[in-house]
Amino acid sequence: MIMDAEAKFQKGTTTVGIVCKNGIVLAADRRATAGFIVNKHAEKVHKVTDKMAVTMAGLVSDAQLMIKLIRAEVKLKSLQTLRDVTVRETANLLANMLYANIRQPSMVPGIVSFLLGGSDHEGSHLYDLGIDGSITNVKDYVSDGSGSIFAIGVLEALYKKGLAVDDGVKLAMRALSAALQRDTATGNGIEIWIIDEKGIKVALDEELNIVMPQI
Repeated sequence: MIMDAEAKFQKGTTTVGIVCKNGIVLAADRRATAGFIVNKHAEKVHKVTDKMAVTMAGLVSDAQLMIKLIRAEVKLKSLQTLRDVTVRETANLLANMLYANIRQPSMVPGIVSFLLGGSDHEGSHLYDLGIDGSITNVKDYVSDGSGSIFAIGVLEALYKKGLAVDDGVKLAMRALSAALQRDTATGNGIEIWIIDEKGIKVALDEELNIVMPQI
C-alpha cells in the first residue's frame, strides 16, 4: 500500500537544454524516483507541437497533466488566430499554468518545472520555466533537476557559442553522463532530441543496463 502511494508521486531528475547554431538540443535521463527507483523507463522529453518540445523535472503527475493542457491550449490558440503559435507565446501560456499550479491549495504541492525548446518564424528558442511560473529566455545552455549541479559544470566548461547540433548532442551526452555518475536519482538511460526549422528528431534513445556483480 505504501509502495503504491509512493509510486503516484514519482519525480523527474536531470534535464539539459542547449542552444545551437541551427537548432535546440533537449536531453534527459530515464529514471523516476519516489524515495526509491519506481520507474526505469520514464519519458521526460515530450512533444508539444511538430516544432516544440519540453523536458520535465519534478512531480510527474502534475507534469503530465500540464503537458496535455499546453498541447490543447496551443492548438486552440492556433485555431483562434489562424496561425502557428510562437515558442515565446507557448512559454508564457505554460508559465501561467505553473504560476497557478504552485499557488493553489493542495495536500500535495505541484512542484514541477520545464525546459521548452522550439523553432518558429523568428528562429530557434529555449526557455527555462521555473516551478513558480518564472520565465528565463536561455541564450546558451541550462540544466534542471536533482543532477543539474553536475551537468551544469560540464556545460559551463565545454559549451561554445554557435556550436552545431551534432556537437550539442555530444555535449548533452557528456553533461548527462556526469549526472549519471554522481546523482543517485539520475540513471537508467538517456534520450536526446533535436528541434530545428525542419521539426523534431530523436538523436539518441538509449537504455543503460547495469549488471550486478556476482558474489
